[in-house]
Amino acid sequence: MRLLYSSLLACTLLFTACKSDPKPAEEVLPEKKEMTINEDGTFFKMSLAQWSLHEPILAGEMSPMDFAKTAKELGFEGIEYVSTLYRPEIKKYATLEEAFDRILVPLKLKSEQYGVENLIIMVDDEGDLASSDPKEIARAIANHSMWIDVAEYLGCHSIRVNLFGNDNDKREWMYRSARNLERLALYAKQKNVNIIVENHGGFSSNAEMLAKVIADVGMSNCGTLPDFGNFCLEREGGERWDAPCVKDYDKYKGVAQLMPQAKAVSAKSYAFDENGNETTIDYTKMLEIVKDAGYDGYIGVEYEGDLEDPKEGIMATKELLIKAANAIK
Repeated sequence: MRLLYSSLLACTLLFTACKSDPKPAEEVLPEKKEMTINEDGTFFKMSLAQWSLHEPILAGEMSPMDFAKTAKELGFEGIEYVSTLYRPEIKKYATLEEAFDRILVPLKLKSEQYGVENLIIMVDDEGDLASSDPKEIARAIANHSMWIDVAEYLGCHSIRVNLFGNDNDKREWMYRSARNLERLALYAKQKNVNIIVENHGGFSSNAEMLAKVIADVGMSNCGTLPDFGNFCLEREGGERWDAPCVKDYDKYKGVAQLMPQAKAVSAKSYAFDENGNETTIDYTKMLEIVKDAGYDGYIGVEYEGDLEDPKEGIMATKELLIKAANAIK
């Protein structure tokens, strides 16, 4: 297998294809449908977000190439890759094309071998799609286009992108975000891949603003990935990560606002009490919001806590999702 793509060509096409202003925002209403209830009482399937295992992977204790095997052993039906966790693997080869040939073929074969579905690639550190710098935007679109090609080969339905931005102008952030998402979605549409945005810090954690951005794009393959826990709008010292949060967006309101455009859902977890409940997130309330939106796709388990073995946190999250689903009347 050889990946065939041209980032330069993709970038050129994307920048010349859409020069109009973003479309007026329109309310997107969920389509009501009859839900199937599984044997365990859930109305959804469960996938494993690879970030749950980032510490042992980055420490060299676990190979990212064994992700499908690990997910199957933990009882998951789908998997969500993280692009940055494959950097050490990519660096082993002389060229990017050779690296992808050597990495993607076995990843796809292992997903088939273990019977798990490839769903999403979480793409990080590949350029800022909400930047005010034209060079940075060009880099971001070219790099993300490459990961769209990867998603197409693996059979993933989406890549998850970030919208950080580099200033405090909300209107400019919304305009740039919508314009550049549309350019990227045009390329992704040719590959039958979705572009989905997670509430992931800064303006993107303002669910009302993010929902308007997606509505402005107005493309069927551009949507959201509501995360139960990423609703910090501002951290101490203006830091993006690794600093106390000083301003939050209401997480339940936020998930409700993002669900009409959701193509995936992320069940974030940090810590659990003696009854197995998440200490900061009411999972029953969250699942009621998800169900009321008519969503019955995959919910991804993303554990980010301090347990020495992250597999314990993964399984605790999985069990909590089942318990919360059964608590809904």
